[in-house]
Amino acid sequence: MTSILGISAFYHDSAAALVVDGKIVAAAQEERFTRKKHDESFPQNAVEYCLRAAGLKAEDIDFVGFYDKPLLKFERLLETYLAFAPRGIASFFKAMPLWLNKKLYLPREMNRGLNYQYKKRYVFLEHHESHAASAFFPSPFEEAATLTLDGVGEWATASFGVGSGNRIELSHELHFPHSLGLLYSAFTYFTGFRVNSGEYKLMGLAPYGEPRFFDLILENLLDLKKDGSFRLDMSYFNYCQGLTMTSEKMNRLFSRGPRSPESELNQSDMDIAASIQAVTEEIMLRCARHVYAKTGMSDLVMAGGVALNCVGNGRILREGPFENIWVQPAAGDAGGALGTALFIWHQLLDNARHPGKRDSQYGSLLGPSFSNAEGSRYFDEQNACYHRFDDEEELCQYVADLLADGKVVGWMQGRMEFGPRALGARSILGDARDKEMQSVMNLKIKYRESFRPFAPAVLEERVDEYFDMRPREQSPYMLLVAPVRESRRAPMNGTDSEPKGIDRIKIIRSEIPAVTHVDSSARVQTVDAARNGRYHRLLQKFEEKTGCPVIINTSFNVRGEPIVCTPKDAYRCFMTTEMDVLVVENCVLLKNEQPKENRQGID
Repeated sequence: MTSILGISAFYHDSAAALVVDGKIVAAAQEERFTRKKHDESFPQNAVEYCLRAAGLKAEDIDFVGFYDKPLLKFERLLETYLAFAPRGIASFFKAMPLWLNKKLYLPREMNRGLNYQYKKRYVFLEHHESHAASAFFPSPFEEAATLTLDGVGEWATASFGVGSGNRIELSHELHFPHSLGLLYSAFTYFTGFRVNSGEYKLMGLAPYGEPRFFDLILENLLDLKKDGSFRLDMSYFNYCQGLTMTSEKMNRLFSRGPRSPESELNQSDMDIAASIQAVTEEIMLRCARHVYAKTGMSDLVMAGGVALNCVGNGRILREGPFENIWVQPAAGDAGGALGTALFIWHQLLDNARHPGKRDSQYGSLLGPSFSNAEGSRYFDEQNACYHRFDDEEELCQYVADLLADGKVVGWMQGRMEFGPRALGARSILGDARDKEMQSVMNLKIKYRESFRPFAPAVLEERVDEYFDMRPREQSPYMLLVAPVRESRRAPMNGTDSEPKGIDRIKIIRSEIPAVTHVDSSARVQTVDAARNGRYHRLLQKFEEKTGCPVIINTSFNVRGEPIVCTPKDAYRCFMTTEMDVLVVENCVLLKNEQPKENRQGID
């Protein structure tokens, strides 16, 4: 037996993944255990979970790999600071303590994290190599083109190449500071959202605006080539040498400064969001077409933070030259841990790879699970009231009836998801037909911006009936945006009377209004029986009850917190929001039956 532990740490979204004899046994992000969103510390808890899942100790591990090469990254930082000196002195002094204390001494930090029990060598991959490995090796393709797009690794900000059999080979790279991920993050900052966590808010805001700054961005900020490569005019940006993402020159170009966080959004913010989203999609499409022309592959795999831009992914699938695309569910840095472990197994140890009709990531349900007994024991400790259903048919029917009655349901089943999306294991569910449900869930449960769209979960066998997708087309990881079918849309009275800006959310656009964005699109999750047995059964029961195979699926958390992991996390979220129902394995809890004192504090 050969066991391989992959680790990503000390930058953003630390994680661990364990592969045993080529099988993905476990993977999890550290934030789910520490409850610190995007926790970048050594993934101590995630490592311990992975080892428990396999019944191993640190001394049993054969290989430990890290997802990038810190010395190369440090070289890039020093060269960048020197190039901009003395202007980057504040940024330099802010970054150096972490590098001098931890990042430059990774073997020491990993020895400590593994309790000094692992005595073998460490393997260090290049950042985009780990991304490409995470995209290709779990994919269902025997061979495919690889495309990685993110902020920056060591020097590379994008790469492409080919995966075939048990090997990947990267042939081309784009280098720092010219980065699509950092360009998008700069506009995330400029529109008042937090870098490295607010990019999806920018994507969600874009359809409320008009891309009237598209040409302005292309003519001033970057020199974009036909192949998707580009050079940024760095005079508009400040991320190389400063503590902000954009410069005063950017302010002059847009005749405004960055929006203050949490301040009211205006039409300019929405139009800027629409414009940079359009530019990003144009770059992604050009990259995809170029990669196709250079590799001749019919299938494409993607990873890196930009690959979480599901609108761009959807356009690549619909408008690009590839027959199929597969995106790593944990496309950001967390997925690098998994890519590292798989790279060691396949490419370094030369073990065969046997792709199937579906990917080998098991629905990305790779985190910890909790038994009925563990859930019941915690609820008993809290004097919580719950109903136990030992028959799955009865449980799913009961919950489907509650959903159809307009109730909001916290749903915790089986193994936790690996990656940023809730996929039916740690989800909040609602009725997609309810025109009030989007605002109710955003404001009273998620405590987040009202404009944020929700994703539909749909039975895979019904996906083409509701969305412009092929029959039984797979989108299990919520990484593709598709238009709602014309036949499901509500008749419009013309655009002259349509509200502007955020008020556009008030328009009913389809028969599933709670998951139809203002541009009549949706971020689709397909649900199949093989990967999501009980979740699939719930949707079936909901369809039998209502005639609709679509429900809302959003992550089980509130703003600023990671997705829940344990029954304790789930119950706390349930009790401190206006959620109506909590389902943890076979236990169903109704809010109106819970002790009032549990609303004030939960042990």
